[in-house]
Amino acid sequence: MSVHASAVIDPAARLAAGVEVGPYSVIGPGVEIGSGTRIGAHVVIDGPTRIGRDNRIWPFSAIGGDPQDKKFHGESSELVIGDRNTIREYVSINRGTGDGAHVTRVGNDNWIMAYVHIAHDCVVGDHTVLANNATLAGHVEVGDHVILGGFAGAHQFCKIGAHAFAAMYSAINRDVPPFCYVAGQFAEPRGVNSEGLKRRGFSAERVAAIKRAYRTLYMAGLPLIEARARLAEQALESGDVAAMLAFIERSERSLVR
Repeated sequence: MSVHASAVIDPAARLAAGVEVGPYSVIGPGVEIGSGTRIGAHVVIDGPTRIGRDNRIWPFSAIGGDPQDKKFHGESSELVIGDRNTIREYVSINRGTGDGAHVTRVGNDNWIMAYVHIAHDCVVGDHTVLANNATLAGHVEVGDHVILGGFAGAHQFCKIGAHAFAAMYSAINRDVPPFCYVAGQFAEPRGVNSEGLKRRGFSAERVAAIKRAYRTLYMAGLPLIEARARLAEQALESGDVAAMLAFIERSERSLVR
């Protein structure tokens, strides 16, 4: 473990072997940090917060602070961050609230760029990219392999399905189904994230099935209840369409349309 002499580490914090802490960083009680994680200069980490292995947290980030929620009155809550995440300068990630799940979660292998904000009770999956100044309001769910462009924002309680892509400045105020590309203020569906799927090894057959489901949902002019019935038929031959249908069934804020 390597801790700069100017860093302030609370005796109740638990840092594993191999953790590095840079100058003037402050780590409070109730913080656990896994082996190989490197903390830059001027980082503040409050607890209860658990951070996994081999993360890189860059200068001036604020991790595990109280939620920015007027209903929060100091109840027990925590932040859980997985392994191998890159968290760049000035990122802020808040703990959960009593009105939520009491926890904010960030998975593994995420690329979280400068000035991103992840609010209380959010759940971020694995392998996501949150570009500069992307913002998640409270209780937002972000699936695996999602990409949010710069300055994109998600309204509280929105869900963004796996492999979705939101263009820069997108204002997301409804749920975004898996595999979809959205853009605009407010965000509207613009097609399938085909290029992203190809880069992740999706076969032409899988992409074709997803595109057919997209046309059913957004281009056939069907009421949602009829579109869901057709998607259920398509899901019998495609696990990806089944995942899209399951997401739609979970939607509470309605879908981007």
